[in-house]
Amino acid sequence: MEVRAKKALGQHFLTDQKVARAIVDALEIGAGICSQTASASLRPLPQPSAAGPSLLSGRGWPEVCEHMPVPVLEVGPGMGVLTQYLLEREDIDLKLVEIDTESVEYLLTHFQGMQGRLMEADFLTLPLERIFPGDFCVIGNFPYNISSQIFFKVLDHKDHIPQVVGMVQKEVAERIAEKPGSKTYGILSVLLQAWYDIEYLFTVGSGCFAPPPKVESAVIRLRRNGRTDLGCDEKLFKTVVKTAFGQRRKMMRNPLKPLAAAKATREGWSAEELAAFLSQPVFSQRPEQLSVEDFVALTNLLA
Repeated sequence: MEVRAKKALGQHFLTDQKVARAIVDALEIGAGICSQTASASLRPLPQPSAAGPSLLSGRGWPEVCEHMPVPVLEVGPGMGVLTQYLLEREDIDLKLVEIDTESVEYLLTHFQGMQGRLMEADFLTLPLERIFPGDFCVIGNFPYNISSQIFFKVLDHKDHIPQVVGMVQKEVAERIAEKPGSKTYGILSVLLQAWYDIEYLFTVGSGCFAPPPKVESAVIRLRRNGRTDLGCDEKLFKTVVKTAFGQRRKMMRNPLKPLAAAKATREGWSAEELAAFLSQPVFSQRPEQLSVEDFVALTNLLA
C-alpha cells in the first residue's frame, strides 16, 4: 500500500533516510525538559467528544516516574519516515496527529503500537491542552501550506512547548531565523524570537522528496528561552507587530497612526500633541529595523 501525495494537503513525502534520521536526532531531550515534564500533574487522557479528534484505541497517560519519557507530538507523519526513528527513542513518549485518512491506514498497517498513539485529526484544531497535561515537544515535516499556522499555534501554547523541530520551506525557515535589518525579517520572526531561540540547522534539497517540491526545504529548531514576561501587554504587542509589518515598506508612523490616535483619544491629546508623539524617531523607522526589545518598547509607548 502506498499513499498518494495530495496537493491540497501540501504533502511532499521525505524519502531520504539520512535526512530523516538527522531531523529526529535534532530533537534534544535535556534535563530541563525532563524535569518540567516530571513535575507536571499527569492524568489519563480525556475521551474526545464525537466531534473531536479520533484517538485510535486511546490509552491512559503513563504514571509519573523518575526518568519518565518526554511527551512528543509528531505532526503529519505521512508514511512514517520520521516515525520509524522516533519509535526507537526510549527518551520520548510519542503521539502522532495525521489528517489524511490514507496515511492513517498506512501507519496502522505498517507500524506496530500505533493504537493509542495516533490521532486522525487536524493539528490546527486539535485541543492540545486536553491531550497533554504538561509540557511536550513538537516535531514534523510540516506541510508547506500550513507551516506558518503551525507556528502560530505553537505560540498559543508556548508555555507548554519547550522545543520544536520542523522541516519547512527554506524561505519560511530563513524568515523565522532572520535577524533585524533583513527584508525577510517579519511577523513570525519577531513573535517567535520573543519566546524562542531559533536555530537554522540545515537545508534539504528537493530531490529528497516524492514528489519533489519546486523549492528547497530547511530544518529549524526552536528552544524556549528564559523569558516569562514580555514587559508589555502581550495582546497589544502582537497587534503592533502585525500592524507594523502590514505596510512594511513604509515608515512606522503610517501603519501605526490608528493605534497612536487611539492613545491620543484615551489621553485627551490635541492634534498637535498627537503630531509631536508621532515625530519621535522610532516612528521614522521601518518595521524590519526593530528588534524584539524595540517592539516591546514601542508597545509600551502606544499603551
